[in-house]
Amino acid sequence: MRECSRLSRRALLGLTAAALPLSTATEAAATTVIGGERLARTGVQVSGASGPPDKLTARSWLIADCESGEVLASFNAHRRLAPASTLKMLFADTVLKKFDRTERYRVTDADLADVPAGSSLVGIRPGITYTVEQLWQGVFLRSGNDAVHVLAHMNGGVAKTVAEMQAKAQDLQALDTHVVSPDGFDHPGQISSAYDLTLFARHGLKDADFRGYCGTRTADFPAGGKKTFQIQNTDRLLTGAWGLKTYDGLIGVKNGYTSNAGNTFTGAATRGGRTLLVTVMHPATGSNAVYEQTAALLDWGFGRGRSAQPVGVLVDPLSEGGAKAGAAPGRKAAQAAAGEPASGGPSTGRVAEGAGLTALLLAAGVAAVVKRRRRAVAAAAFEEAAETPEPSGRHRR
Repeated sequence: MRECSRLSRRALLGLTAAALPLSTATEAAATTVIGGERLARTGVQVSGASGPPDKLTARSWLIADCESGEVLASFNAHRRLAPASTLKMLFADTVLKKFDRTERYRVTDADLADVPAGSSLVGIRPGITYTVEQLWQGVFLRSGNDAVHVLAHMNGGVAKTVAEMQAKAQDLQALDTHVVSPDGFDHPGQISSAYDLTLFARHGLKDADFRGYCGTRTADFPAGGKKTFQIQNTDRLLTGAWGLKTYDGLIGVKNGYTSNAGNTFTGAATRGGRTLLVTVMHPATGSNAVYEQTAALLDWGFGRGRSAQPVGVLVDPLSEGGAKAGAAPGRKAAQAAAGEPASGGPSTGRVAEGAGLTALLLAAGVAAVVKRRRRAVAAAAFEEAAETPEPSGRHRR
């Protein structure tokens, strides 16, 4: 019933948009942020439900319905921040389907030569042969930068892989993201946003292999010869490590930490046939805070948030028919349109155009047309009253 109602509303809005004057649609499109203009505003964005949990200290967060893409609530959704290893979701979106999971690869010294010092590692050693499946287990479970770099070299090298990741981000319309390295390690200029990371997770979870890897708790990893050692997923809501309880219904997806980014996490959980996505970036304190705040947002989404009206939408990839983003308006114009201060806050220079106007934009356009018509009716009534001995006594606002 819920799905049918949503489609009916969208169909109605689409028909209404078709009737709007071209100038109205063009004017609205020029100021609409990717996913909806409310996602560019500072502060908590929520509608139709009591507010999200108190004591959320993250610099940015977002919660969305995975199936519909509706954003249920957000806080600085487009704010550009260092993503840490959550960027590995984009790496998987880009490279995962290029190699069969049973393919075998013998690692060389050159494959590991460009792994950044201080990286998280799964323990890959030159001279050992690994399956592609084992390499991806190293990526998802241990967030191994060594596994990322081996796969990147299999893909033609780090530079080629970075370029392909940036192209993939463009296709997904993750326009806050700038890729410098495939592993998410700290590099100047490497940024993303809660909105973009949620796009990466949503796209990845459509793939059975991606979903399987990010939901795997433990695996046996080659140690040379016939020896293996066990690796455990670093997602604490999945494994219950570090004093946390496992989250009921959690299906993945990826955590991250660097000294620059702090903690970042995108998690997905399913309850009652509904899957929710949450991204939390840079909470203020505590190594468990990113997981605790994710769990709190998921609890809200499955509880009080069920009545929330969408404040935005996760857009579809261009390759799957998504409406293409246009050129950014001037910074001051975008800030004014989004109600953002002249400095600081999230990025706003990402606009949607053409037939891909979101439901929020369409509703705004309809309201503008209705308002104009009401003014016209009021003017006509006033003129009629001036010429008639007995006034009608009817007023409109």
